[in-house]
Amino acid sequence: MSPETAYFVFGLTLCAALAGIALFYYSRKRKHTVEQAKYRMLEDDDER
Repeated sequence: MSPETAYFVFGLTLCAALAGIALFYYSRKRKHTVEQAKYRMLEDDDER
């Protein structure tokens, strides 16, 4: 395998990994879990 091909495959692998992470993080199933932290910060500390 030539260096150009190796760099191309490595770049595609990194792009695929980034896309997979983004799809996992922003999936509809995780939306409630991700948004929960935001609402927890907005709550008053006395209510807990």
